[in-house]
Amino acid sequence: MVRKTVKPSGRALGIEYAIRDVVVPARELEKKGFKIIYLNIGDPLKFDFDTPEHIKEAFYKAAKEGKNWYSPSEGLPELREAICEKEKRYNGVDITPDDVLVTTGVSEAISFLMGALLEPGDEVLVPGPTYPPYISYAKFYGAKPVPYRTVEEGGWKPDVDDLRSKITNRTKLIVLINPNNPCGALYDPGTVKEILDLAGEHGLPVASDEIYDRIIFNGEFRSTAALSKDVPVIGLNGFSKVYLMTGWRLGYIYFWDPEGVLAELKEAIVKLARIRICPNTPVQLAGIAALRGPQDHVAEIVRKLRERRDLAFKRLNEIEGISTARPEGAFYIFPRVEGIGSVWKSDKEFVLEFLREKKVLLVHGSGFCPTYGQGHFRAVFLPPPEVLEEAFNRLEEFMISKMR
Repeated sequence: MVRKTVKPSGRALGIEYAIRDVVVPARELEKKGFKIIYLNIGDPLKFDFDTPEHIKEAFYKAAKEGKNWYSPSEGLPELREAICEKEKRYNGVDITPDDVLVTTGVSEAISFLMGALLEPGDEVLVPGPTYPPYISYAKFYGAKPVPYRTVEEGGWKPDVDDLRSKITNRTKLIVLINPNNPCGALYDPGTVKEILDLAGEHGLPVASDEIYDRIIFNGEFRSTAALSKDVPVIGLNGFSKVYLMTGWRLGYIYFWDPEGVLAELKEAIVKLARIRICPNTPVQLAGIAALRGPQDHVAEIVRKLRERRDLAFKRLNEIEGISTARPEGAFYIFPRVEGIGSVWKSDKEFVLEFLREKKVLLVHGSGFCPTYGQGHFRAVFLPPPEVLEEAFNRLEEFMISKMR
């Protein structure tokens, strides 16, 4: 029998996801007995945060009562109604359940959007740096992700002039991530309105990822759809962060579409949702409890994270060779590293050497954008203060030893 090597597709081999790719060498060190401080992944539940009890109880009750059947591909009607209530109450967005589609986390929503919208050769404008799936899924579907500059000295806010200069006849979508991952920036309403006006001039929809909408430390969050007059907005959101349901994988995509220009796109996305059958039914029922139940935990999340944000911002800026803007939302910080290009060939080399020597895992900035992310790293400030202090002490020791 002749055996031939099975070749995977080029599009699959080209996928990169820096946040999890760097875990591979960390696990190799763990196999050798080393304990690693993980600052790479935005999962509060890996630290001293937990899913609220009423959400757990709703999931358990749903499963015990036999609500384990297939749900509608678009999601449970009651959950879609609860999502509309939430978007109206907190974000000022008027949508109906027919405008909402429930997904298996925001990552699936990104895949649906890119798969339904893009043809090979199309372009998608993404913030530089950006959350990696926006890059990876665009490439997977044959399109080109084009990063637009965000200004580090201005707290990583979008450079609207740079965005304008990058719109071409191949541009199909403008992406916003607000509050931002990986930089923790909170976009002011004036900037968002400028981007909406620009999108309107060119007849482009805007996709707005707002999963950190209630994790705000400074300023006020304003939803893109609430700021838009007539520019169509595709909202992406989920339960992982605010409701501490990371492993539950529950998200949603909605269409704010006052003139009906997204109707065909919405139908295409619904068709993709039918292929995957439906989201997890008991988890959706827990999602209803999350949205309609007590919200006290949100203030406590923000309180703890504000303290840790302040610690990270202060401590990192005290380290020679490290400088950083202050995050205003989410739970990420994106410092600049001196010595990239001289002491280290790349930011990835810096991250891996720091991991090997000090057993702390960061993510290289170029993994979020090779143009605007290089020379940086992303860290979470989710761990308790004493863990953050230890990690930053190791970073200071590392920088002192390398920058002499």
